[in-house]
Amino acid sequence: MNVALGMPQLPPPVLVPRRKSRKIRVGKVEVGGDAPISVQSMTTTPTVDINATLQQIAELTAAGCDIVRVAVPSADDADALPAIAKKSQIPVIADIHFQPKYVFAAIDAGCAAVRVNPGNIKKFDDKVGEIAKAAKDAGISLRIGVNAGSLDPRLLAKYGKATPEALVESAVWEASLFEEHDFHDFKISVKHNDPVVMVRAYELLAERGDWPLHLGVTEAGPAFQGTIKSATAFGALLSKGIGDTIRVSLSAPPVEEVKVGNQILQSLNLRPRKLEIVSCPSCGRAQVDVYTLADRVTAGLEGMEVPLRVAVMGCVVNGPGEAREADLGVASGNGKGQIFVKGEVVKTVPESEIVETLIEEAMRIAETMDAGDGDGGPVITVA
Repeated sequence: MNVALGMPQLPPPVLVPRRKSRKIRVGKVEVGGDAPISVQSMTTTPTVDINATLQQIAELTAAGCDIVRVAVPSADDADALPAIAKKSQIPVIADIHFQPKYVFAAIDAGCAAVRVNPGNIKKFDDKVGEIAKAAKDAGISLRIGVNAGSLDPRLLAKYGKATPEALVESAVWEASLFEEHDFHDFKISVKHNDPVVMVRAYELLAERGDWPLHLGVTEAGPAFQGTIKSATAFGALLSKGIGDTIRVSLSAPPVEEVKVGNQILQSLNLRPRKLEIVSCPSCGRAQVDVYTLADRVTAGLEGMEVPLRVAVMGCVVNGPGEAREADLGVASGNGKGQIFVKGEVVKTVPESEIVETLIEEAMRIAETMDAGDGDGGPVITVA
């Protein structure tokens, strides 16, 4: 049965307009201004192991990572940077702590940007002019990365602990030093492991200047806890238009960070939606095994790049209505499922064939769509 799917002409709604920040470049990726919010992660391989690091960068790229950061704790790691920066498919940021000489090594290596931590780089303030000149000459950007765990001792003494005000004072001070040298191609982060402190710090920082802001809850924890903390903090800030690039920090493989980051942005319509599974928590009304059904549909559509929303509902109360409203849906009950396309029943199948039929219909629709069309494509409801 041929049913016109149609594509909406209006962009998806967002909660508020983005905060107006200045735009910088991290290699080929724009950050700030009207540029899309980018997703970052960090490799966990020893940077000196060039092949392993490039392999992980390739995996991150495939997962939707826009920018990747690599640690540079030693001279051997610094020596590996030219090969990594040259062969990486996405811009590479060198993450520098303690030794300012590695900042210049990273710039010379062709990295797209350098992250500097003012709180633990030796005599950092004395090096600002030299760093600014080197970065400007090379045409690269910087990130001023302030962390609660490595705040300048002077600020800890002043505030007693890493308060939002302490984090912001550190960031604004360092920003002013770079701006005194007429260097403006930098973004700022003020990370804390407490989402409440972190959110307040970014709110205060957003009021102080137009710098692009890199959001992050540092040391967020294992996958489940870290996902909750990051989603809570990012949601609070992004819903106010604050944030230009994000990194979800998890004690988990970095690809998981990218998946979570992309999903957060998609949930707020800040990134085109792809496959989204919407499922009910199940209840005593359910006439199908919702958990198994949702898992099988997710597995069957894994890797699909077109915007498909799959809602797994388990009872006859909301099922038929949801299926009729969706582009593609199935209403289950009494051992069978009705397959809907644009509100019309196109077939009825036994319960054992629901998942297979749904996936076949989804694939058929996907073939007619351009994966780059963005949000607003078919909505698949499993009810």
